Amino acid sequence: MRSIPGRRALRLLVAFLVGVGLVGVAGPASASPTPSPRPTYLALGDSVPFGFRGNLPPVSYRFPQLFVGFPQVVGAALGLRTVNASCPGETTTSFVTGKGSNGCEDNVNGGPVYRGNFPLHVHYRGTQLDYALEALEGDANVRLVTVMLGANDAFLCQKTTPDQCVAELPVMVARVGTNLAFILGRLRGAYDGKIVVVTYYALNYDSADPNVEGTVLLDQAIRGAAAKEGAVVADGFGAFRQRALQAGGSSVAAGLLLPNDVHPTQLGQVLLARAVDQAVGH
Repeated sequence: MRSIPGRRALRLLVAFLVGVGLVGVAGPASASPTPSPRPTYLALGDSVPFGFRGNLPPVSYRFPQLFVGFPQVVGAALGLRTVNASCPGETTTSFVTGKGSNGCEDNVNGGPVYRGNFPLHVHYRGTQLDYALEALEGDANVRLVTVMLGANDAFLCQKTTPDQCVAELPVMVARVGTNLAFILGRLRGAYDGKIVVVTYYALNYDSADPNVEGTVLLDQAIRGAAAKEGAVVADGFGAFRQRALQAGGSSVAAGLLLPNDVHPTQLGQVLLARAVDQAVGH
């Protein structure tokens, strides 16, 4: 894996320390998309950009500042005011409609409804798309938008129709691409700046692991939607690949994912931030 130039590596490290509160943390983002004197970075998506970590006790969910995703790292590194509207469990469908999530707005197989029980980084009513459009139309200082969506569409399929999910994979992936293209098109209609779409990492990069093929197909759909709507792609898959292969293929063994979880560790989030930073071109 090509090393980060020294200055960029230092910037991302300092940004991460800021994000976890070791250097200092900015105040919480405003719930209303009012213009900011500082350039703004709007982060959209699911539990990965949210910074969710399954190894924390549920009481921690009431303190969103404990969850640091790559958006906080990127924002601090680039000197942007980060507005992180992501929600754990969001799908490409629920992002638009508010229904059909993997636990963001919906109870799935008896699981919790995240927005109904715990605060997000930013409080808003309506769908995440509603908020994003309102924010983009209300803040002329937005300089960057990132979107990471699609994995929960697959997880929801696994939870609700596990016997059919493998056979339905091509249809599900195509739907993700269609939905994401629609989302990006709506965002592009309100904003002509840089939009970065982040692809997903694999849990295990061993070619014999069936999850690799599914992740590649999902990422291809994400890349296709980005190309259609003029968005830049940050290579989340490539961000983890070499380190995981050096650890036998496992992203957990490489220290990039939490054990018995699908969410990134602190190091994993920094590598995703690096991918976004490279895509932005700074």
